Amino acid sequence: MATQQLESKWEGKSIVNLKHPKAEQVWPLLEDFFNFHKWLPNIDTCHQIDSDNKDEIIRYCASTTPPSSGDGEAIIKWCHEKLLTIDKIERYISYEVLNNNIGIKYYVSTLKVLSLDGDDEGGCQIEWLFVADPIDGLTLELFSGYVNSSLQGMAENIEKALESSKLGDFVCSN
Repeated sequence: MATQQLESKWEGKSIVNLKHPKAEQVWPLLEDFFNFHKWLPNIDTCHQIDSDNKDEIIRYCASTTPPSSGDGEAIIKWCHEKLLTIDKIERYISYEVLNNNIGIKYYVSTLKVLSLDGDDEGGCQIEWLFVADPIDGLTLELFSGYVNSSLQGMAENIEKALESSKLGDFVCSN
């Protein structure tokens, strides 16, 4: 995980290697802008919302934290994210956080799926790059740690899903 602070912006990059799935298997799971909740462990819901600009693609992502006591209310953390770029050839997707209740003023992220060693034979790599304004109450190191652990969880969920689909294919074909 590489991080650096440029003037007033935070910049970071986390990388995870997936041993078995090929980039061509992983990319279709991540290119669906509205299925982020299926892969990111701490997101409960992710779906498209209407935008005033018909050319914009916006999603709503949220996570719910149960109340700490029996009589408290659950805490919902949410954000609206705008799709900036999706490149099916280079296998990357970029988005920007818009409205939110988690203290993010500016955040742009790119997720890339790369073949290891330049081919699709032996696993793949997911890169999560971000540029953000500093977030009150966090340090760059804490935020980068959150991104890194989220990426690790995402990779585990993707590997499990692809392994389950292989078992399903195997059972169905026999």
